[in-house]
Order: sequence, then structure tokens, then C-alpha cells
Amino acid sequence: MDDDDPVIISEKDFTPTPSTSPLPTDESVGAAEAAASRSSSDNGSGTETELSSSKMTVDTNDVDAADDLDIEPTPSARQIVSVGTESDSYAFTFHEEELNTILAKVPAGWKVCVISVVGAFRTGKSFLLSWFLRYLEENCVRKYDENDANAADDTNQDGKKWYERVQTLNQHEGSFDWRGGKERNTTGMWMWSEPYFLPRENGEEVAILLVDTQGMFDHETTVGLTAAIFGLSTLLSSYQIYNVDKRIQEDNLQQLALFSEYGRMAFEAEEKAAAMGVVESNEEGEGSNVNKDDGAEKADPKKAPFQKIQFLIRDWQNFDTEDETDIDGMEAEMQSYLDHVLAERAASDLKETREQITSCFEELSCFMMTHPGFAVIKNKYTGDTSQIDSLFMNLLDRYCQKVFDSKSLQPKTVRGRELSAVELCTYIKSYAQMFEEIGSHFPKAETMLDATSRANNANAVTLSITAYSDKMNTVAGPQSHDYHKPEDLALFHKEARKQALLAFDDMANFGSRKAIEEARDTVLQKLEKDYDVFVSLNSGRNPLLGFETYILPMAVAGISFILRWIADLTCSGWSQTCKASSDLLSHVYMAVFFFLVIVGSTKAKQISDLLDRVKAAIQLLANDGSRNQKNQS
Repeated sequence: MDDDDPVIISEKDFTPTPSTSPLPTDESVGAAEAAASRSSSDNGSGTETELSSSKMTVDTNDVDAADDLDIEPTPSARQIVSVGTESDSYAFTFHEEELNTILAKVPAGWKVCVISVVGAFRTGKSFLLSWFLRYLEENCVRKYDENDANAADDTNQDGKKWYERVQTLNQHEGSFDWRGGKERNTTGMWMWSEPYFLPRENGEEVAILLVDTQGMFDHETTVGLTAAIFGLSTLLSSYQIYNVDKRIQEDNLQQLALFSEYGRMAFEAEEKAAAMGVVESNEEGEGSNVNKDDGAEKADPKKAPFQKIQFLIRDWQNFDTEDETDIDGMEAEMQSYLDHVLAERAASDLKETREQITSCFEELSCFMMTHPGFAVIKNKYTGDTSQIDSLFMNLLDRYCQKVFDSKSLQPKTVRGRELSAVELCTYIKSYAQMFEEIGSHFPKAETMLDATSRANNANAVTLSITAYSDKMNTVAGPQSHDYHKPEDLALFHKEARKQALLAFDDMANFGSRKAIEEARDTVLQKLEKDYDVFVSLNSGRNPLLGFETYILPMAVAGISFILRWIADLTCSGWSQTCKASSDLLSHVYMAVFFFLVIVGSTKAKQISDLLDRVKAAIQLLANDGSRNQKNQS
């Protein structure tokens, strides 16, 4: 299959019988050697091409020459996710072509096990993966001679262990890119270009893919981008190794809980899309729904979405046993330590962190490795294995056996279905595009400083608003009965706001100044809204409020009574005009009187309040008069 050919799901992908290993045969090597010889003689360049009985070495920088010879370039790590573009230094970019090139090398129907390593930067992830490559080179299923039936044995005819035959981890001889020092080395996500093939416990063979990820917290990558990389690694892995330094600290657990939640959200989004019948189509327009799986387990909402995660503790210094050969005793200590770390805690935040982790992964385990030796961490270290500590190598040997043991090799599964390479490619593409295109829909990942600052500011806002409300409630709150003139109420508001802002400033002193200023503006806006409420409540207690309802009718009645009295006093009793005017005025004030009686009978409570307001108004006027006299004196 060419790299550019579309990947199509067919019945072959569901064939349980393994096919032969895709490694080059002697015939293919011979044909390639002949092609190289003809090319050399035709061009007259005299270029020598080195060939071995098992593989051909080609300069990775001369890919065109490799294509002309129809041979594969030297195995190397290929970047499937990169970070940063010319326009956006924090962009998340998925390289589908690189992934297709790698997965196309897995025979049809073979299941795939993806082993990835994540963790903080400069903690030896790439160094570990390079050792994995050496182990797999010695133990993977290869097409040997007919008489060589023990290809996966840990020792060779020289009687040495596999790691004793490794003289160097030189990257030119096939390794993930690594180096000592303090600067970050890996960015994005890298997958080894060649799959390895190992037997499973049931006799089938599974393809092994190794994935290296960018180190977390490297001072250059945002927390959101780090979460996206960690989440995608969690989604594509069947065996995820969480590399931690010296011990499992609480912040390691919190980070795992946060970042795995990103992976869970993407997984659930894909689940919803599958439930709605989302169908992926290949380039030729032939649709295939990878979620339609005959005989696969039905999705269990309570089942953990991810398979296995293992804490790999580097530079461990606290083994109780002093016997460096007692690896079994050390493993017992590892399990005891993990049980202690994950034990249930009484504090709610510690308990929730552990519940989040255990709900995301089907299996959690732990392994510890000692320091490899100070020569390894120096910038000038070139990969000489003789400089590595012997206990580290013994633990590394045991660790590789555990990781690649036939009982541990579980293919990547989704909803109980073991995925072939074609299906895995479809899922990875879906997940990666989700992080790449709609990552902004996920909750924003925060640093612990940001989260603490935000919580502190929120508490300061609440405290200051409460302080303001408590002071204003005593003056003009719902339980207050006194009316205050608007200018007096404004003075109370000014004093209460001052005290509230002082309370805010005393507490909001942590985190960025910009966030604090934004929180302070929120307080000011809230105080102004609350002040409007208090003004409204105070206005409702104004003793003169609503007097116009009663003053106008009473004024009309009073004027009518006075005019009738004047008319009766001045006009002759024989005058029909005066009599008519007197009767009209009498009818007016009587009508007003009965109107007030009707209002009084239906609004007795309001009349009582009115009388109270009249009394309060008289007292208010009296107090103002006495105050003016004192000021004049």
C-alpha cells in the first residue's frame, strides 16, 4: 500500500488470524541491492549503499533517493502533532499524512497496542522510549530462518541479556530524539515510524506503536495546549505511562485528573456523535461507520473510558531492600506505595481527585526506577550504556518485561472493541481534529496560581458586597422604618462603599493585578446597583409620598365650602343665581366628602400609613426648624 492510498475499512480488518510480519525478506533486500547497483552504474556517481541481511540503511535526508530505490527510509520518530505555526505560536496541528504512513505498515486485521509516555519535561521520557526500542528490536516477532523458532528469547547465543548487547543509544542508530540538560527537547507528539510485533496471551500477534509526547510545564506551552496534548495521548493510548520525578506528589494527581478530564470530554463528544450516526467517509466517497461493530460490547456509562495508566517514578531513592538483585521485593514496595497514595482521604478535594482518576482508567499501576547515573544527565553524554548504573539496568530489564509481557499487551479498545490499525486511524483523526478545531469549546485549563487567584478574588468580592449590604441595611434596608433625605442617604452610601472597598483591598492581594482590578470593577458595579435598591426602599418611606391622591380632592372640597359660605353671606336670599351657585358648591364638597369616605373604607391601611406619614412630616419639619434656629444662634 502506498502512503497516499486512501485507508478503507474492509472485511480484512476484522480477520483475527495474524498475517506474516512485514519485515523485509532476503529476496526483497537482494532486489533492492540490485536496483541500487544499477542506479549507481547508470549515474556513475559511485555512491555506496550499505545493506545488511535484515534491513537497508538510507540517509533520512535523502528521501527522494529512497523513493527511487523503492525502499523505506531509516526508522525514526515521526511527528503526528506539532505545536505552533507562523501565525500562532500556540497552535495545535495534527499531521494526518505521517500517521497514515505509519499505520499503513500494520498488516490488515492486526490489532494495535499504543504505548505512550507523558510527564513533565526533562524527566527522561524519550530516553526511556529509546530503551523500549532496543528491547523490541531483540524480542519482536521477526521473519528468521526456518530453524530459528525462538526469536523472542531474552538471551542470544552469547548468553548475554538483551541490554548487555546494547553498546550505545546513539540517535543515529535509531532512537527517539533525546539529550541531557535543562532545555526541552520534544515538542508536540511523535510516533515511531516502524510498528513492532509481539505475541499476545491468546496466541495472536499485536502491533506495538510507541508514542513520545511533549513534556508538560516547559515554560513555553500554555496549560490549555498541554491539556490538549495530554488528552489526545490518553485517548489514543492503550497503555499510558505517566513519568514522574522521585515520588507521586499531590500536584501530579491533580494534573492527571485535570488533563484526563479533557480526554474524557473528547471521548464523550465522540460517543454522542456515534449515537447520532455520524459516519466517516474516505476519500473515494465510501462511507464506513467504525462504531457499527458486530459482537462488540455495548457501551457501559459506568465503565472507565480509558484502559491503563502507570505511574513510572524516576530517580526513586527509598527502597527498603539493600539487595540490588531483589527485584521482586522492590516490586512489592511499589504496589504498597501506590496503595498508600491512592487510599481514600477525608478531605473533599483530595477525595474528589482520586475518584476522578479511578473513574477515568480501568487499571492503575506503579513502577519505580532508580537514578541512571550522573553521567547520563550531562549535556555531553552521547549514549554510552557502560556509564549507566547497574541497578537502573536491572530495573529497566524487569520493567520492559512487564510492559511488553503477553498478558499486559492489550490492544486499543473503544467501547469494548479491539481496534485494527484502520479503525485506530479513524479515531485518532476524529479526536485530533476535535482538539484542533473546537478546542475552544472545552473549559479553559488554568494554572494553580490562576485558580487560586480567581477563587481569592471571588471571596473578596463576596466579602466586600456583604460588608456594604450589612451597613446599608441598618440605615435603609427592608427592616428599617425611618425615612432619610436623599443627600443623607448618599452620605451613608459613600461611607459604606469606602468600607467595602477597604475590605476588598485587604483580601484581594494575590494573583495578577489585572484580575484584581477586574474583580474590583465588579464590586463597584454591584454596589451601585444595590444603592439604587436602597434609594427605592427609602423613597417608599417618604411621609409625603402619595399625598397628591388626597390633597387635590380635599383642596377642591375646601375651596367649594369657602365659596359657598361667601355666596350665602353676600348674596340675597331671593337671588336664584346665588342659590344655584350655593347648591352647586354644596354638591361639590359633598361629592368630595363621600369620595374620601369610600377611599377611606377601602384603603384603611393606607389611611393609617398616611396619618403616620403626616405625623412624621410634622416631626421632620419641626426638627428642620429647630436645627435652623440652632445654626442661626
